[in-house]
Amino acid sequence: MSTASPAPSVRKSPRWARKSTLVLATTILALAVFGATTQTWIEVRLDPAGASNSDLHVQGSKAATAVTALAVAALAGGLAASIAGKIARWIIALLIALSAAGIILAAITVMMDPLGAAQGAIAAATGVSGGQADAAVTVFPVFAIVAGSLLAICAIALPLAGRYWTSRTKYDAGVRGKKNGGEPVDEIDSWDSLSRGEDPT
Repeated sequence: MSTASPAPSVRKSPRWARKSTLVLATTILALAVFGATTQTWIEVRLDPAGASNSDLHVQGSKAATAVTALAVAALAGGLAASIAGKIARWIIALLIALSAAGIILAAITVMMDPLGAAQGAIAAATGVSGGQADAAVTVFPVFAIVAGSLLAICAIALPLAGRYWTSRTKYDAGVRGKKNGGEPVDEIDSWDSLSRGEDPT
């Protein structure tokens, strides 16, 4: 009497390590940073003496121009991670981590010197650079820092979570191409595999 061999144990991924969860989180956070750059980061009072009510609203894309490009890079990395292999995931994780660090650094720079960050917008609006003005930051640079920090966490989690993701390699395709019982595939099975999008070779 033959006994059936036990089924191989399947390592179930924790919730945080699911591909859909991590990719979606990275995408949402990158989009959140990008959206924040379209909002006002600096409120500038062009006439501090109050002789005229002239205010200037400086968007994040003008106060910290690099943040927009870094958010796009993080977004592209998050989407690419869904189809990347093991080595590529490490490269993508590094790209997202560097983008997150750049976002945080740029937002902190704006908060430390809002008037300096607004000089380009002030010069474009008035034609004069280095004039007297008062500048105050809004909540959006802080929002970008928080989102950037969460992006950095996603970058750290990406290669760790990748250990739980199933990969489709040529070897795996060859294993799946065999019939139950280990018999080699025939032409019909090969066509069936191709119709399912698998490589029977």
